[in-house]
Amino acid sequence: MLRYATLRGNAKQFLALTGLTRREFDTFVPAFEWARAQQAPAPRRRRQRAPGAGRPALLPTAADQLLFVLVYLKTGPLQTLHAELFGMSQPSANRYIHQLLPLVAAALDHLGVMPERDGRRLVRRGRPRADTRLVDVILDGVERRRQRPANPEQQKRSYSGKKKAHMDKHLVLVDTRTKQVRYLSPTHPGSVHDKKMADAAKLRYPPGSTLRSDLGFQGYTPDGAQHLQPKKSHGRTISRRDKNGTTAR
Repeated sequence: MLRYATLRGNAKQFLALTGLTRREFDTFVPAFEWARAQQAPAPRRRRQRAPGAGRPALLPTAADQLLFVLVYLKTGPLQTLHAELFGMSQPSANRYIHQLLPLVAAALDHLGVMPERDGRRLVRRGRPRADTRLVDVILDGVERRRQRPANPEQQKRSYSGKKKAHMDKHLVLVDTRTKQVRYLSPTHPGSVHDKKMADAAKLRYPPGSTLRSDLGFQGYTPDGAQHLQPKKSHGRTISRRDKNGTTAR
């Protein structure tokens, strides 16, 4: 079964399963412990049994609990499979997932790296929190595959012609200097265009910011930022020879 003590020695597998390096994970653990302490319920009565009595905990340490939820977020397995990886039943895995996901969000917010969800408040977020400058950022739409809806109208809305599949979409804004995700939009159906998502987000950029994007945001003109986009290439006519040796263009 997966445990932090056994996985920590394999740096490559650790990164593949959690999306974090050992150093990043060890930095995250104290914030996770802080979030866990903040949400710990107050004891209702005096403990009757000696410490250590009863069934042993399935995830005894904060590092094991953080590893459990990060592997779930990174790989997205079925709860039955996730329970097998960590040596527990599916109901126990379900209970841990619902308990630990809010703690991860609280820990990220405590560290100051939680993405902003309201585009109008973007200028007030930063790392550290007092720093509200956006020097150089990249804006892009990201898609993730979803199960095909049963409703035909929902099927049409979630179908992405670009990916040829049913998708959910998000708009993300990434700081090129810190590699931090500064903004994460609400979920949109796969058929929604990137520029339409950007218009709906109403992002506010501090003056002097540089915004980079692809051609999916053509026509997007935000206030306070210099918008840089690649230019369309017109292509070149390349000569080739057909089977008969005749040169064609």
